Amino acid sequence: MAAGSPTGQIFFAGSPIDRADNLRADPDALAGLMNWKARLLALDGLFPALDDDHRLRWGTLADAPEDAELVFLGLDRTDGGERACFAAVPDKGDASPRMANPQLWSLMATLDPGDLATYGGARSLIDWHARHRFCAQCGSDTKLAKGGWQRGCEACGAQHFPRTDPVTIMLVEHDGRLMLGRGLGWPEGAFSALAGFVEPGETIEEAVAREVFEESGVRVRDVAYVASQPWPFPSQLMIGCHSHADNDELTIDETEMAEVVFFSREDVVSSLNGDGPFRAPPKHAIAHNLMQWWLNK
Repeated sequence: MAAGSPTGQIFFAGSPIDRADNLRADPDALAGLMNWKARLLALDGLFPALDDDHRLRWGTLADAPEDAELVFLGLDRTDGGERACFAAVPDKGDASPRMANPQLWSLMATLDPGDLATYGGARSLIDWHARHRFCAQCGSDTKLAKGGWQRGCEACGAQHFPRTDPVTIMLVEHDGRLMLGRGLGWPEGAFSALAGFVEPGETIEEAVAREVFEESGVRVRDVAYVASQPWPFPSQLMIGCHSHADNDELTIDETEMAEVVFFSREDVVSSLNGDGPFRAPPKHAIAHNLMQWWLNK
């Protein structure tokens, strides 16, 4: 299924923090790490707080709100030492996680890739905690467990784990051209690769074929994996794929898509350079990497 490697940085991946999974189930070890050296990620709700050098700002555990749940992010060994890193669960999660806030994107655009990956992982985790305080099985309160990588219900014993939702995002190629779409409500001229959630009982290949057919009416074959990207809005794993179509006869799902268009290689090149017939996805999005990969394959 592999089709090669993408070009460019995969954003939200590559955090320098060691997740230290072996420590999560050891309460005594975790307690021993909660000392004066431990760091607390500074956040404004779910927004990153930055220092004067546009780096993530870190405080101490003394900065945590009273009675806040603290999630263990892992160990920072970048300066030769070893400091435990934590984040506090906010009172509320993201009520509209799929709508990217312009202020948030402005802040994230200044972060280096390592900080962006650390922030993205922390955001996904604490947002999940804020929105899952009650047991899905019996409705009782849940408590943080395993350093924040689990919640447990004392009433019925159910265990709940942070979720990651798989999403296929795919290039469709036909006769040297690339199918891209503009979703309903998107700005005029903004196009990206088609995408959709993997449904229960599906393989990645089946999800790609179904989503493309549902949104464009086009059947695809030879689905191949290219790359993946964690996407913390709220917590998806974008699975980048490439496929081939045998025809370009479109039947657009107008409940989801405003436009679906096949663009030439020249169109894609000029658009990625900022002067083409469509507005390309930002560099933070894996769709940008997929388009660059397609041009270079």
